[in-house]
Amino acid sequence: MSNIAGQGCEVLVPFNERKPLAEIERSLIKKYRKQIWRKFIKAVQDYKLVEEGDKIAVAISGGKDSMIMAKLFQELKRHGQMQFDLEFIVADPGYHENIKELLIDNCNYLEIPIQIFDSGIFDVVDRIAQDYPCYMCARMRRGSLYSKAKELGCNKLALGHHFNDVIETTMLNVLYAGNFKTMLPKLKSTNFEGIELIRPLYYIEEQYIQKFTQSAGIWPLNCACMVAAKKTGNKRYEIKELIENLKKNFNNVDKSIFKAAENVSMDAILGWEKQGVKHSFLEEFEE
Repeated sequence: MSNIAGQGCEVLVPFNERKPLAEIERSLIKKYRKQIWRKFIKAVQDYKLVEEGDKIAVAISGGKDSMIMAKLFQELKRHGQMQFDLEFIVADPGYHENIKELLIDNCNYLEIPIQIFDSGIFDVVDRIAQDYPCYMCARMRRGSLYSKAKELGCNKLALGHHFNDVIETTMLNVLYAGNFKTMLPKLKSTNFEGIELIRPLYYIEEQYIQKFTQSAGIWPLNCACMVAAKKTGNKRYEIKELIENLKKNFNNVDKSIFKAAENVSMDAILGWEKQGVKHSFLEEFEE
């Protein structure tokens, strides 16, 4: 077992335990058919995430979510009925060389043909945003990914947000921001015309992504940011723990949080915002 330490993270890599690639790919559509493959296909179909003639930039961070997303897209292209193209892109924020080497090794083993480009995000975040590094890093990373996607002629950018990311974002907004806003399965870029952001892991629960990754013997990257490593009390982790505790007493509470965003009753809310304009229930009440 190899121990690779880098900027703010430690990765244990059991190279001798990796399953053969053919077995890894087969397990996605066989062993994890119900928990992963079908939910991936359902999200693609429900939200029209992939369409004929698309050219999709698949964002790879080296983490478990983006790695499984890449393999799912490859399987969809191999077995699906639509014609579309894929570009696998990595915005290198300034990884330690050992971390970058691990990312490349994993992608080579999984036959994910990545294109790596420098973004220098870590240096910028360390200089200007030490109080809110994760927020700034995410914004800058997304901008660099959009830019690369446009450069490559892509009309869609795929990110690896999963079911748990969706419900945690919903709860973060309710409890800390005082609004009801969720993470959408797709949206149009406001700064890069002609590009849509899509989230094909939308229905897939994190626990099954973890199980698949461990079963495959692929040890993905964790956060490699030294700035974030200095911070404590991450609110998202607090929300994750809160939801897990709620599940002990409320059956399927995570599913209920997810469904709440599909079942908003406009007849029973005080106000809402549409295209930047705020509205009140009184507008219709007084008609």
